[in-house]
Amino acid sequence: MAAMATPQPKREGDISDSFASLSGQEATPLPDRFRELKLSLSAGREGKITASWNRLLKVLKHENDIVAKTVPRIIPQVRFSHLDQDIASLKDEIKKRGAAVIRGVIPEDEARSYKFEIEEYVRQNPHTRGFPAHNPQVIELYWSAPQLRARTHPNLMAAQTALMTKLWHVSDPTAPISLRQPLSYADRLRIREPGDAHFALGPHQDGGSLERWEKEGYGAGGGVYNEVFSGDWEKYDPFEAAGRVGAVTNLYNGLGACSMFRMFQGWLAVSRSGPEQGTLLVNPLLKESTSYSLLRPFFRPVKELAELQGSREDFLDERNWKFTAGEEMTSDIQGATPGHGQEFPEGLHPHLELDRTMVHVPDVRPGDFVVWHCDTMHAVDKKHNGTSDSSVLYIPVCPTTEESAKYVARQRATFLEGTPAPDFPGGIGESQHVGRPTEEYVRRCATPVGLQSFGLDKLVAADGETQGGVEAIRKANLALGFDQ
Repeated sequence: MAAMATPQPKREGDISDSFASLSGQEATPLPDRFRELKLSLSAGREGKITASWNRLLKVLKHENDIVAKTVPRIIPQVRFSHLDQDIASLKDEIKKRGAAVIRGVIPEDEARSYKFEIEEYVRQNPHTRGFPAHNPQVIELYWSAPQLRARTHPNLMAAQTALMTKLWHVSDPTAPISLRQPLSYADRLRIREPGDAHFALGPHQDGGSLERWEKEGYGAGGGVYNEVFSGDWEKYDPFEAAGRVGAVTNLYNGLGACSMFRMFQGWLAVSRSGPEQGTLLVNPLLKESTSYSLLRPFFRPVKELAELQGSREDFLDERNWKFTAGEEMTSDIQGATPGHGQEFPEGLHPHLELDRTMVHVPDVRPGDFVVWHCDTMHAVDKKHNGTSDSSVLYIPVCPTTEESAKYVARQRATFLEGTPAPDFPGGIGESQHVGRPTEEYVRRCATPVGLQSFGLDKLVAADGETQGGVEAIRKANLALGFDQ
């Protein structure tokens, strides 16, 4: 196993190292242990899994048609000025779609100024790395002043807390997790210029790939996807948090594989952008697409598309798909590569019909916050066909757990050194950058809650915290080096 008790230092790199498709890595057969893993996951449940798969295919066919007809109005939109009210009224739709846009989280002029400050920071430090190297669009910055201010902004933290407490739930009140105290996760930023076609990242999931099937990965701590592997995909709840507390999303120490529990991934817009303008696409069928991706490795087509004279309907028909039991089982897990994100190359997950179900998020303005569930399949425009840059700061939504706090402690150390955050490619990072913010700068700019989220002050349990939440905060404070 590639899992490590103590993560090793990472080599230098960029966002392309997080995905096999961007790095040019060729797919190679997985070891036989993955065949054995698939057999163990399905043993004694072959019939139930097959019946569950067939039900899922019927639902996907129906839902895919709805998505294709509803674009682009399908992504829910929330007003920060009416945050609680809008989330409450749109709760079911947000949970179904797995994504949302929250309008006006940070004042537009303030958010727009972030981009200008970052561009000046890069101008002063021309050795800043990025992808692609000849004309960076995704920039290897983690500690610029605007990023630090945005992550600890009280409005953004209020939005994060609302998303966690109003959409997620904890079935076991003793589970050691706090949804009321967000933790800060340092990520990169994007300034994508018109015409760019290099940052053409296709449909994928972050948070590992093979880990979703492995017992030491998402199977740890109770098993995130037990219902899916048991043949009851309809009972799977993507917003149940207790089972994810012990999940391990980074068994292979990949460059960019997330070690923290991100309930939502997200970005803060610092420019205007819209469909076909270098922006985000998502698959708005969270539960169905996740269940399908997990079950796909257990099934194969009886006849390939070419054998059916190109009839897509006949190819996708449930009668054309067979469970690969016993000696027919292979080690294949389509689109999964150790140490990389889960990808969905064209043709490998045909029932998702990604050519017509990947939808753009709506037009955004500076200060809008776009979020998508940690299992949501997402992509970026293959080419930026707009006339101005499409720029965002990547900022996810992370609850407090002991393991996440351990990561924040490591992250805090890299901030003080000016090196890249621990999950990401290594090297000297910003340690020699002119104008890099100090700890004193953050303490001047951030509110108490912001300092707590960044690991610079002791976490405090909020009113109404669960028993498990109080325990999570106690353990997190110990992990961060604060007395009880």
